[in-house]
Amino acid sequence: MINDFFLFASSASGIGALGINGSAFLIQLITFILAYIVLRRYAFKPILKVLQERREKIEQGVKLGETMQKKEHELEKRIDESLHKARLEADQIIADARSSAQSVIREAELAASKRSDVLINEAKSKINLEATQMKQKVESEIFELITKTSEVVIKKKLDSETDNKLISESLKEQQAI
Repeated sequence: MINDFFLFASSASGIGALGINGSAFLIQLITFILAYIVLRRYAFKPILKVLQERREKIEQGVKLGETMQKKEHELEKRIDESLHKARLEADQIIADARSSAQSVIREAELAASKRSDVLINEAKSKINLEATQMKQKVESEIFELITKTSEVVIKKKLDSETDNKLISESLKEQQAI
């Protein structure tokens, strides 16, 4: 069969007509097949293995990247939820503080109102007491004046001229006092 191939390759009508030497072609073919087998066994398998490992590492990296993106989104979501929750709590604390402040203000206003009522009532009582004391003092002075005037009039009442004179003197004495 190899002889038939050499004959076919060297004939003018076969491959030889194309300018290809059959024996050289066969040697090159055998060399190529041997080189392919050697490369496949000792080079292609390790290269393919390295390429497969790199592909797996790249796929793992991609998966890890996707996982990290998912975790990042989840973390952002949790952070947003936490911030929202914190804002709600802060708003509630502020509302409670305002409510407490309003309660304290109302209590202070009530206490101030009660205190002012007490002070006003005390002042009114004091004014009434002083007014009563002043009335009593004025009444006492008037009574004393009348008594003195009466004494003077009774002792010296003789005529209307003397009477007027006595009243004038009595008034002058009272003004001097």
